[in-house]
Amino acid sequence: MDYNVTVIGSGPGGYVAAIRCAQLGMKTALIEKYSTLGGTCLNVGCIPSKALLDSSEHYHNAATEFEMHGIELDNLSVNLEQMIARKRDVVAQNAEGITFLMKKNKIDVYHGLGSFVDANTVKVTDPEGGEKMLSTEKTVIATGSKPAGLPFIQMDKKQIISSTEALELKEVPKHLIVIGGGVIGVELGSVYARLGSEVTVVEYMNGIIPGMDRTMGKELQKSLKKLGFKFKLNHKVTAVEKQGSEVVVKAEDMKKGGETEIKGDYCLVSIGRRPYTDGLALENAGLKTDDKGHIEVNEHLQTSVPNIFAIGDVVKGAMLAHKAEEEGIYVAEYMNGQKPHIHYHLIPGVVYTWPEVAAVGFTEEQLKEQGRKYKKGAFPFRVLGRARASNDLDGQVKVLADAETDEVLGVHMIGPRAADMIAEAVVAMEYRASAEDIARMSHAHPTFTEALKEACLAATDSRPIHM
Repeated sequence: MDYNVTVIGSGPGGYVAAIRCAQLGMKTALIEKYSTLGGTCLNVGCIPSKALLDSSEHYHNAATEFEMHGIELDNLSVNLEQMIARKRDVVAQNAEGITFLMKKNKIDVYHGLGSFVDANTVKVTDPEGGEKMLSTEKTVIATGSKPAGLPFIQMDKKQIISSTEALELKEVPKHLIVIGGGVIGVELGSVYARLGSEVTVVEYMNGIIPGMDRTMGKELQKSLKKLGFKFKLNHKVTAVEKQGSEVVVKAEDMKKGGETEIKGDYCLVSIGRRPYTDGLALENAGLKTDDKGHIEVNEHLQTSVPNIFAIGDVVKGAMLAHKAEEEGIYVAEYMNGQKPHIHYHLIPGVVYTWPEVAAVGFTEEQLKEQGRKYKKGAFPFRVLGRARASNDLDGQVKVLADAETDEVLGVHMIGPRAADMIAEAVVAMEYRASAEDIARMSHAHPTFTEALKEACLAATDSRPIHM
């Protein structure tokens, strides 16, 4: 065989799997369809969206917050072209970093479309049409996902766009209509709302970020309304049409009845993502997908063909970069005879709006469905000295603990730096800490993390100190 392992796809799952395989002494190949490494996350997902979120946050703060801090500016304006250029540079630097890691770990990289000839042979078709056959003992499929659409929406990629095009706009929209109130929709909506766009979110469910704890969605909606967001919840989109220079979205109000018509100059379709296995020729390897396009795997991420594994967005589970990374390391170590584990229940979720939303463990709704007895404690950020100092007053931390054992079952937070703070909750829950355990830990003052300590005090025996 040419290789011990061949990884198809260089996103967070794929390139991490390749590195770990190489570290464990396996001769490894990595196949990437596009000219740069990093997959969706690095090129058109996590990294570029965070770059634009940071840039737009700087502008928004300069326009709305600086004066109270004694910083006076004249003629403040948005240079969207420069923001996009900076975003591209951030992406390029990260891509170069992954290329360096491939060389450092002596991983052979092939650019082209990877497809199965059989269970032990992968063909690489380069952009010029040239072909190369790689024989491999094992293969890891890590081809990720693509934006999902609706069959009646014709995406022109100019005004009716996906998240990919939203990262490359030439102008700040006057009115951006966002179909879908999930993570992608509210994040990219935030970028342009901060820059001056009117933003209307059309959401099928009765709340935004529907996969997260209901309290978090309600709190985030309040904060986004302060940015100027408008929400059409319980609305089913029935048509998206171009009418001259405008985009018209029609939606059925499922609560009150009747049809709503919304006009804007851009429409972002962000209703989720679908597994991407196009062109893999899975059937040649004896593989098939389920009715939603996922490759079926067992508890070891092994497909029905024992020497082929699948990870990340192409298998069931949360479509998160860090989940894919954990799975990449898992399969590498499993193939090497080790006994790794992934605690899927403790993989955190994050929404990078401002305030940020982060969560790990069970939601309150899930505990109610289970009929599990629990207690909860909540603490608002606005009470903290650190939050007052930075004027980050929105949000709260909510802790859910077992009613009898006090074991922490879920932590949900919306507030400043929640994306970083959630790691403390993950560590605590990995070691099955009680709310009292966290409450007894010393938290530096003044910090945002004091909100977690106080929420745990509230959950333990309703005795928060500062409220």
